[in-house]
Amino acid sequence: MGDQGIPSRLPPLNSLRAFEATARRGSVSAAARELGVTHGAVSHQIRALEETLGSSLFERGSRRMRLTAQGALLLPAVAQAFGDIAAATARLQRPEASGTLTIMCVAGLLSFWLLPRLHGFTDAYPGITLNLSAGNDPARVGDPEVDLVILYGRGSVDGCWSRLWSSLRLFPVVSPSLIASRPLRSVRDLRHHTLLHGDRGDEWATWLTAADAAELPRGRQHFLGDARLSTEAAVHGQGVAVGDTITAARLIADGDLVVPFDLSVAANDSFFIACRNEMRSAPIVKAFVDWMFATLDADALPEPKLSPRSPQRRPANLSPDA
Repeated sequence: MGDQGIPSRLPPLNSLRAFEATARRGSVSAAARELGVTHGAVSHQIRALEETLGSSLFERGSRRMRLTAQGALLLPAVAQAFGDIAAATARLQRPEASGTLTIMCVAGLLSFWLLPRLHGFTDAYPGITLNLSAGNDPARVGDPEVDLVILYGRGSVDGCWSRLWSSLRLFPVVSPSLIASRPLRSVRDLRHHTLLHGDRGDEWATWLTAADAAELPRGRQHFLGDARLSTEAAVHGQGVAVGDTITAARLIADGDLVVPFDLSVAANDSFFIACRNEMRSAPIVKAFVDWMFATLDADALPEPKLSPRSPQRRPANLSPDA
């Protein structure tokens, strides 16, 4: 076989698996539990691999198994190989864009953006059954029961694939009926309104700081757990919420909410998509991720028109008739 071919003899697969699990878990016992074999079986496989390679792969004598220089050289290649095998297995198990796709999505995006557009995906992929749930827990990305997670946060999950889907801008939103009965002529009028929080108060604090009103006395405040609930409460006239350019855009376009002030600020967090590495190339996952990005580009609404009320501060990326 030429130089470009696969070597005629590779170390046994079981020995490589025992080595990778032990290096990753830090102990033979933990590796044995993961692989469902005995402590002695893992030790035997590691010794056999070391004899095959003619090199010691672990430093003995410490409580936690530590790699030698030779072991550290071998581990990345072995880990990548097993990752590639897992990814190929996922593709084989889902050879076409069909089957059941389990998605967890942050609640506000699910209710106000995804569900109104979902027919576009189901029409394009009639063979896919969706299992949707609301949530914003990065820990679920590694859950084998969840195929894809759409989160609101800082955009990375250790050991998993993730990609920014959309950044967004924040601004107060209020129902037309409430603003008609209790005007918002300036930011100081917020003292006489109930502030609705979809988080612990960080987004309102960000906007008020940009409006030079961080020390504004607060009236009544309600903390509602997530942006979906705070936005729905604003639609029902319960107070003033913080909206954004993604989830509130349709409600503003339809007249259910209005934007009382001429100021929007960049959110500290963004929407991003994440999944386990081995699921990234599965056709059923790729189909939904590609649809999410294509729909964001094709079905984007214009940024909400900001009211010319104080504070008079228009971000540089907003045109006068945005």
